[in-house]
Amino acid sequence: MNLTPISLKLTRIMQTLLPPRRLLLILLIIAFVVIGCNNGEKADDGSTILVFKHGKIAGDPEEFIKLLKKFENENPGIKVRDETLPASTDEQHQFYVINLEGKSSDFDVMSMDVIWVPEFAKAGWIRDLSHLPDEEEKKDFFPGPMKAVTYGGRLYAIPWYIDAGILYYRKDLLGKYGFSPPETWDELVKISLYIMKREKEIYGFLWQGKQYEGLVCNVLEYFWGNGGDVLRSGEVVIDGKENIYALKFMRDLIVKYKISPPLVTTAIEEPTRHLFGNGKAVFMRNWPYAWNIFEKEGSPVKGKVGVALLPSFIEGYSASTLGGWQLGVNRYSRHPGEAEKLIKFLSQPESQKTLALTIGYKPSRKSLYDDAELKRAQPFVASLYEVFMKARPRPVTPYYVMITQVMQPEFSAAISGIKTPEQALESASKQIKHILKAEE
Repeated sequence: MNLTPISLKLTRIMQTLLPPRRLLLILLIIAFVVIGCNNGEKADDGSTILVFKHGKIAGDPEEFIKLLKKFENENPGIKVRDETLPASTDEQHQFYVINLEGKSSDFDVMSMDVIWVPEFAKAGWIRDLSHLPDEEEKKDFFPGPMKAVTYGGRLYAIPWYIDAGILYYRKDLLGKYGFSPPETWDELVKISLYIMKREKEIYGFLWQGKQYEGLVCNVLEYFWGNGGDVLRSGEVVIDGKENIYALKFMRDLIVKYKISPPLVTTAIEEPTRHLFGNGKAVFMRNWPYAWNIFEKEGSPVKGKVGVALLPSFIEGYSASTLGGWQLGVNRYSRHPGEAEKLIKFLSQPESQKTLALTIGYKPSRKSLYDDAELKRAQPFVASLYEVFMKARPRPVTPYYVMITQVMQPEFSAAISGIKTPEQALESASKQIKHILKAEE
């Protein structure tokens, strides 16, 4: 099997990061994939079987199955077999890399994390879908996801649903002390300190600082909020003064201002959500999924939570890290035409609205945020429009998987006080330059 340059790099990473026994298992899977491929399986009635790989469906999976049945009814001759991948996005990524490198045709449609599309496009693993939406339809999708699925000026996936970081705040406490939601990080610090002095056993601000992808999402929001970035016009700018200041500020939240507890350096989404949901913090950075949990019956903060754009250092620079999933077609699919029909169906306004109402997936189409029925059923959704308009993708590069493996430990070292921000970002810069230089 001949490996592409990007796959060789991924293989080296796997050799470094994976235990020998797990690596052996993966190599066995590779061998299996190379030997056996889908022979264009047909149903008993002669219908084409379309295999759709995706992560676990949130909420009641029956609602998603109903949507797929509707597609089958509208497209006689096509049956969809949906197959769930492991919950871990890292394991999903490994599955795709192994199978696509092996030119497997065992699946047709694939759900991809927003950060994978450029990598898969460069490797030649997914089909060009530029022809699917017309120009007017393209304008209906939020700009962040469209940028994330575009590589070399071509569209390689269609945004399915969207996610982005938001600021949760205790509107009851801010109202009690006469504050509005903060627009700058300095305001957030001042409000937190003021309320912490007057309310017992409460943190000021919770966020996700464990060494994982969520930390990168958090850090980038501070970088962008100060005019910084990781890459700019192909140049590595991660060690710029804007980023040094932003990373130092994140450390200061813990050690200088003390509005964030040291526990944030090991925290992911759920622990911070639990603390905030139990009334233990004034502010929290998290994803939109937490809102419905806070509003459930019996929640200690039901009716007490508001959401806002993330603060920034510079006026007008607020930006959230883009999340969400995209739909693409396996280049080796034996049924590309049918696969495109399924993607068009799942990404159309009616389907996205159904998923929003039944499962809670946030639509990637702007027009749905003005839909009367959706706004009536989920008033919270309308408040996310501005957040999603400002959401920015992580560095759009085929080598993002390698770049984030560099950023995660360096960011963690900086917020934990193991390295200074200058040391961490200088090291990250050198490593990222090395990654990109190797591909020139």
